[in-house]
Amino acid sequence: QKVKDSMRVLLPVLLNKSHESYDKIRAILLYIFSTNGTTQENLDKLIQNVQIESDSDMIRNWKYLDVPVLSSSAAQQDKHPRRDRSSEETFQLSRWTPVIKDVMEDAIENKLDSKDWPYSSQCPPTWNGSGAV
Repeated sequence: QKVKDSMRVLLPVLLNKSHESYDKIRAILLYIFSTNGTTQENLDKLIQNVQIESDSDMIRNWKYLDVPVLSSSAAQQDKHPRRDRSSEETFQLSRWTPVIKDVMEDAIENKLDSKDWPYSSQCPPTWNGSGAV
């Protein structure tokens, strides 16, 4: 069954003192993934009420993998369109290709934007892709 009000289901789990903070972070991330982002105000309230301020970067850093953590960053996701993989051969049970595969392929092909990926290094111009650098 589809959950109609996911926040109503999520809050008792988050406010339960017996759950560890990492489990609460996972629950918040599942909520964000299922709703394609949340508002800054809602995220701040969740982090404050659950008392995970010290670990809040674990949630916020997903934006660097083009996951729309905040609803306003959904427009940023359109900035990096996904590759068309409809013609690729896949396993019988595969349905989804992770974003990190696109990122790694772009890194190999020197197509990563240095503004979005400041810590990635460029391959030397003489490298032809035939060996490790």
